[in-house]
Amino acid sequence: MPIQKQYFGSTHDGQVVDCYTLTNPNGLEAHIMTYGGILVSLRIPDRHGELADIVLGFDSLAPYLAEHPYFGALIGRYANRIAHGRFRLDNREYQLACNNGPNHLHGGIAGFNKKVWQADTELSGEDAQLKLSCKSPDKEEGYPANVNVEVSYTLTRRNELKLDYRASTDAPTIINLTSHAYFNLAGRGDVLGHRLRLLADHYLPVDNTLIPTGEIAAVSGTPMDFRRVALIGENLQANAESEQLQRAAGGYDHTWVLNRDNNACELAAEVMEPVSGRHMQVYTTQPGIQFYSGNFLDGRLTGKKGQAYQKHAGFCLETQHFPDSPNHPSFPSTLLIPSETYRHTTIYQFGIAPD
Repeated sequence: MPIQKQYFGSTHDGQVVDCYTLTNPNGLEAHIMTYGGILVSLRIPDRHGELADIVLGFDSLAPYLAEHPYFGALIGRYANRIAHGRFRLDNREYQLACNNGPNHLHGGIAGFNKKVWQADTELSGEDAQLKLSCKSPDKEEGYPANVNVEVSYTLTRRNELKLDYRASTDAPTIINLTSHAYFNLAGRGDVLGHRLRLLADHYLPVDNTLIPTGEIAAVSGTPMDFRRVALIGENLQANAESEQLQRAAGGYDHTWVLNRDNNACELAAEVMEPVSGRHMQVYTTQPGIQFYSGNFLDGRLTGKKGQAYQKHAGFCLETQHFPDSPNHPSFPSTLLIPSETYRHTTIYQFGIAPD
């Protein structure tokens, strides 16, 4: 069956959590649960046809209910950071929770990653789709307006995991949605041997609290230059003293400004793991992509099959608008008004790289 539903557990307040398994004709499997809209597992073949789970996470619901670094979760209302948790809208200042040092991060203390989403399934030909929806009431986590959100996961016959995001509001607000999946194309170990390319000539430098300074800087001559394929680990080692990398705990946690002049769903990044041969391409309609190299993982979290997730155990490629955009008028706007619908699409396409 291309879509299967299984009881996964209950939250602390008794809400039932289900896990849906999507499969395609090529044997790929995506497991998504209604708590947090979390991508629990993604099983992809290597060059020998052997399946492995390539996303970080846990084997059961309980660890997801505790604090963890957003493994696989849908993020909202606002992905990434907002300086001091403050922004102005229509001449009024709003104060959000500061849950990441002095700043607001990923929607606050109880963002979309902690909601139990409503689920519906659909089959279009051989493509399996899970539609998740939730409501975010006015003043939730300090945000204005009532917002309705829908995120669809589709596993296609072309070995794509496609995410379509939609949102509407009854009053002006800000919104920035993404997926916080941690990938490891080897299925184990660290990601330092992965080869990465980012289609971006510029990036956003950050201050000591990882808030963009407002500058849109060229990647040329910096550790941020992934315009040509580069080993993640080699780049880190060669640039260990970089001030920008030190600010992110000895790694990457920055937004790249994608090379685009329209809102088409275009190639933004690609990653290859040479041992398994697994290859992932990321397409998106968004203006930016946050590359995070798992710098804050420290071995204290035990994940699937007893793995202790050490530093650089996974990487994220979070397609999104820029961090702290409401406080930077020069950045693309994240304003959503009642007459408009927020939309964006991101596709993760998987294959085998040539030998």
